[in-house]
Order: sequence, then structure tokens, then C-alpha cells
Amino acid sequence: MSDAGSKPESPIEVLKRNSRYLRGTLETELTSADPSLSADAQQLIKLHGLYQQKDRDKPKAAEVSPVKLPTLMARGRIPGGRLSAASYLAWDTIADQFGDRSLRLTTRQSLELHGILKGDVKAALKNLQAALQTTRGACGDVVRNVTQAPNPSGRGDIAQLDAVAETLSTHFLAHSNAYAEIFLDGERVNVEQESEPLLGANYLPRKFKIAVTVTGENLVDLYTNDLAFAATVGVDGNLDGFFVFAGGGLGMTHNDPTTFPRLADELGWISFDQLLPVAEAVVSTQRDFANRGDRRRARLKYLIEARGKSWFKAEVESRWGGKFEARELPEWRSSAVLGWVERMDGSFALGFHTLSGRIADRAGHPLKTALRELIRDFELDVQLTPDQDLILLGIQAQDRAEVNDILQARGIDPNSPSKLHDRALACVALPLCGLAITEAERVLPDLLSLLQAPLERYGLSDLAPVFRVTGCANGCARPYSAELALVGQTPGKFALYAGGHAEGFRLAFEVAQKVTFEALPDVLDRLFGVWKAEGKQGERFGDFAARIGRESLTATLIPVSAS
Repeated sequence: MSDAGSKPESPIEVLKRNSRYLRGTLETELTSADPSLSADAQQLIKLHGLYQQKDRDKPKAAEVSPVKLPTLMARGRIPGGRLSAASYLAWDTIADQFGDRSLRLTTRQSLELHGILKGDVKAALKNLQAALQTTRGACGDVVRNVTQAPNPSGRGDIAQLDAVAETLSTHFLAHSNAYAEIFLDGERVNVEQESEPLLGANYLPRKFKIAVTVTGENLVDLYTNDLAFAATVGVDGNLDGFFVFAGGGLGMTHNDPTTFPRLADELGWISFDQLLPVAEAVVSTQRDFANRGDRRRARLKYLIEARGKSWFKAEVESRWGGKFEARELPEWRSSAVLGWVERMDGSFALGFHTLSGRIADRAGHPLKTALRELIRDFELDVQLTPDQDLILLGIQAQDRAEVNDILQARGIDPNSPSKLHDRALACVALPLCGLAITEAERVLPDLLSLLQAPLERYGLSDLAPVFRVTGCANGCARPYSAELALVGQTPGKFALYAGGHAEGFRLAFEVAQKVTFEALPDVLDRLFGVWKAEGKQGERFGDFAARIGRESLTATLIPVSAS
């Protein structure tokens, strides 16, 4: 039934099917003397939440040994990015014991540990398990971490999403016992008696992302997900149903029009009790019909684009046994989550801005230590955000001044430096990501400085655009739904995108290719200059760019010929 046509299934499909439910040779290879995993094991270990990485930076002349061992990145499955104080502190400790002493917050409300040696993986994951944390199903061809709307204020409607995210996350976990056997020395089961009734023997064709929110709040970037639910609230204050969206996804390949970013389609409204039946129908349709012959075209967005929304909707309704209801979707107006926020119970939250989500100690800026001490000493819960920030929850009113004093003494400012910084995102890119073509995280501070200068020059700082940068076209930092974005195209050069919506419901379009870092000051000055000159009062950059269109915007970047 696959949309792969006559093309044979990809080698990874064969590997998954023959892996004995994700076991393969992982157990043997993890205990071998070889510091690296085989190519097949590198693919399988992704479905357990780990990636093998290698530092791609060239050795410095002063280094005694140029040999750089491969390491593993471990990513958590943390529904809604919600962590107790004990759970967060476990991640913090494991980063010091087994990783590179840093934590990284992801755009899917998860945590990543980098720099784990192969021989330390089992110990790291056992320690996570002891803190009721796991990496199981955080990567690979499965339903990944379920994101949800952040809730610094403790709103009752958003709080009800906690159970929704947990339910979806648990429901779509792989049934295989492989994770427990391989990484936790768990009790073994008879593989012949295992099955995967939801994900299938081959698992899914590609990664599958789910988000949940309430109508009006779109910090989860709902339209970029394979499947998303926006909850509605009944007269009694309880969630009574969901608007359902399907077919979003941002990965693409430069100059290949058969690959493209796509925003999810709204399918309609369902009652609350239909959540799992509808979710199963969407996931199983993707499982049974998606392209398993070409991984670049295997996401749900390509299936819907190829067969049409009407076909997909009918197929889901047939499997579910119900009908989507047509309702008017309210406008999106997401609430701010940064800074001090008073909660419904009288306590406070502190939305902590963390540039690129990197939590580490550096000279004069011991961010990791400061967060650890606050979370430990005040017993604070944590919620990670889809914008790579962190919210400290449950700060008592009488402790606010002390929290501020501790941060000030450490030289840590939890506030975002500017509106431009508020929602700026970057992927990890170089040196660890094998797909990265150019920099992202490491150059984000410099890029923000380049953007801030013309914003201030033209008096546009209060309308600073949602800006994102990625090291390649896969779009892990959601560049194609931003107002302004740079996407790595060739070493040291970016494709420039503009015209997305601040609330994520409109795609950006390509404005220029192969823009160098050196050319950016002039490019940005031209873009913001024409925005200042031709924009309407209070018009955001994304709206302005979408209004005047690609050709007009591209024309502003053509250098003026010498007379």
C-alpha cells in the first residue's frame, strides 16, 4: 500500500524489520573494544534515543593527539518538557559524570546530553532510569517526544494538557523490550512473542512528531508537526475537544523541488474522548501508505501532498469510524513565557532565557551551576519550552528577592537581552551534527548582533522578527515558519528566508541563496531599510515580506550598479 511506487524499500527498512525488534547487534557492540558502532548499529540506536557523533572541528596545532573518539548524544523523552526538581538534577549530574558537562534544551522540549563515550552509555541511561527518565523512543522512526504548550502561569486549561501529552506519549511507545535488555540489564523476553501493533514490524517510515496545545496558544509551532491537537474548553472549564491538524514538516533538500517544507492541514474538530482513536488512525495511515523507498520523501506531509487532503481525511475517518466536525478556529495569540510570571496558586514562575538552549558554565557565567542550585535549594519544578528556554516553577513570593540576589551574585541575568533574542533559535550544527553544512549555534550570538544593529538604526527593535538559523536544510530549528531565517546551504553560506508568520501559520519563502556572513550586514540593512520605508504602521517584518512578495524583496538585495 506504500506510496513508494515501484522503488524497492530502503536499506533502513530492511534493517529495522530484521533487527529483532530493535536489538540488532547493539548489545554486543556496546561492550566491544571498538569506540565506534557499526553503520547498522548507528541506525538502530537512534530508535532508543541516541545518535553517534564525531567532533568535526579540525585538531588544533597545540593538541597532543589529533584523534577524536566518536561519542553519543542521548536525548530525553520528556512529554511536555515537564521535569521535577529531582529529575532535572539527575540530568545535570549525569552530564557532569558521563557527558561534556553541558545540557542542551531542544525545540521539542527535551534535554540532550552530548559527549558520552560508548562505554559509559549504559551507566548513564541506568542513572536516568533511576530518576524516572528515559531516552527510549526520543529519536528515529517512531512517534517522538510529544510537545505541549508551556504553562508558567499555571492556567487550568493548559494544565489539563499534561495528561493529554502523557497519554499520547505512553500510547505510542514501542512495545519492544529491547531498551530494557540492552541498556538497563533488564529481564529478557522471548522475541518471537513480541509484536508492535501500532508502529508495525518495520516501525514508522520516518520520524513522527505530535504537539498538543489549547486554541490561541501556538508556541509549540503546531503547524510544523505531523499531527497536532488544539484543545477547546467547555463551559465547565474542562477540555471538551480538539481541532486536529496533520501533515506538517520542515525538512527539505536545497534545489530539489520534490522536497519541501509544509504546514499541517486543519482536518476539523473532535470530541475529547476521540483523541486516541483519531491519533491511531493518523499514525496507522502514515505507517501503511507512506513512501518506504525514499527516506527523503517518507514524512506524512508527502503522503498528504501526493494523495490530497480529501483522501487522507476520508482514510482517517474510515479507520477511526467517526467524522470531523467543521468549526471556526480562534486566532492565535500566544502568551509570553519569559521573565517573572505570577501563578494561579500565588507562587511565581521565572521564564529563563537560554540562548540556543545551551546550559553550561563558562568563565564569568556559571549558568549550569546557578540553575542547579536554584532548582535544588528551592525544590523547583521545571518546564522546557519549544523555544529552547527553561521555566522555573513554584517559586514562593517570599523567595523572589533571594532568587534574584543569587542570580545577581553569580552574574546571571535570566532575562532575554532583547525582543530579537526572545524567540531566536539555532540548531546544534557544527561540530557535532554530521548533516551540518555550516555553523548555527556557535554563530547565533554574532548573527543576533548583526540583526540588532539595523533594527536599532531604523527604530524597529520593538517589532524584532522571529529569527532562526540552521546548519542545513533539514530545518531542526524550524526556520521555514519564522519571519526571517538563515539555512545552511554551502560551507560558510546561507539561503535566506523571509515572510513566515510570528505565530507559525504561514511559511517563509526563499529570498536569496549563498549569502556569506560578510555580506549579511548589507543584506540586513537593505531588508530592514525597505521594511522601514514601505511597511505599514506596526507591521511585523514577516507580514510585510509576505505582503510585498518574493520578487520585490529579492530585488532590494540586488546591489545598485555603479553609475
